[in-house]
Amino acid sequence: MKEVAKNRKLGKTTAQRKALLRTQVTDLLVNEKINTTLARAKETQAIANSLIALAIKEKDNFEMEEKKIVRAKRDTNGNKVTELVKSKNGKEYLRVVKEEVTEKRQKDMPSRLHARRQMLKVLYPVVEVKDGKKRSAKEVDLVEKLFTEIAPKYESRNGGYTRIVKIGLRKGDAAMEVLLELV
Repeated sequence: MKEVAKNRKLGKTTAQRKALLRTQVTDLLVNEKINTTLARAKETQAIANSLIALAIKEKDNFEMEEKKIVRAKRDTNGNKVTELVKSKNGKEYLRVVKEEVTEKRQKDMPSRLHARRQMLKVLYPVVEVKDGKKRSAKEVDLVEKLFTEIAPKYESRNGGYTRIVKIGLRKGDAAMEVLLELV
């Protein structure tokens, strides 16, 4: 009896195939749609659906914690506020004024942290550049986008978070081109 492959090889080595699928899943979640071939879309769709399902399962699994932070007090221009202080031996020096601030932070529960790390294994880091300048580039937290934007949108659905729409045959090699998009 002949064994059946678990997934499509896509004419690539294992490392190339994994990199291709990671790139396509990352692009799909950033742009919410991509053009690709049918075989690649089916493989990408399976990975993307599993990531979205994981995000839906763990989206509310966190607790808020208050943390006290001591930091330098700043004036309206953003400069540190200093005060003149006399030391024990009579010398004067400038000391930075400290202030205590209470911040509320979101702390992941262990299962959500595990889910976050599983997602980070699949997704590439994304840097968004505006106006073509590196200075205005900022890193996009794709895992946070999954938890806060994508998961609430699909909370009432039981699977089927992506859709494949056939476009037609590609001119060069007549491969079936499709549009893979989030529903």
